[in-house]
Amino acid sequence: METPRTLTIGLDVPGWPGHRAGQHVDIRLTAEDGYQAERSYSIASAPSDTYLELTVEQLPDGEVSPYLVGDLREGDRLELRGPVGGYFVWEEDLGGPLLLIAGGSGIVPLRSMMRHHRAIHSAVPARLLYSVRDTGGLIYASEIMQFATSDEVDVNLTYTRAAPPGWNGYDRRIDAEMIADVAWGSADQPLTYVCGPTTFVETATNLLVAAGHVPERIRAERFGGTGGTR
Repeated sequence: METPRTLTIGLDVPGWPGHRAGQHVDIRLTAEDGYQAERSYSIASAPSDTYLELTVEQLPDGEVSPYLVGDLREGDRLELRGPVGGYFVWEEDLGGPLLLIAGGSGIVPLRSMMRHHRAIHSAVPARLLYSVRDTGGLIYASEIMQFATSDEVDVNLTYTRAAPPGWNGYDRRIDAEMIADVAWGSADQPLTYVCGPTTFVETATNLLVAAGHVPERIRAERFGGTGGTR
């Protein structure tokens, strides 16, 4: 478990063609009566990882996530389509500096990018701004801390509702001052990926553009990164 409601599952997919960091897959479940439900899930693993990893948040009214989090067992089979998507992806030849901005479960595809960045020993400078409500919503907590203590990714966290005891970092929603502190200057033309709930993504992209960042260098994905529709 990543959080009390969030689980990362590893899939062994026969004939998997490989994926690019930032892509997603579609999972379809079929009930005994023939009813089908399909949802899109970002790929959380790097292209070079052994298993295809998905991070799924159990949604109270979900049709797919409760099964994946609560009922799926080793050896079970799933109907999967993918990889899907070619816009919200990062590869080293796209360059940088690389700025990753995540809200809540929007960290999932960005984790794939960070893992890929690490796996290929990329020299592209990378920064992460990750906004969560509280420590209970911090997905990949130990891995985020590993990145934070390395020189691979400059990690910046902000807690919007309840920060941990002794926290001396950001403790509010993202704003212009935070973007100015964390982001490279517009003259550096960072390649930016923003992912999270629609309102979060709109706020972040508007702040970036207001700060002079070129819209063509901002790639945004609005979805429930651990089990929404796209």
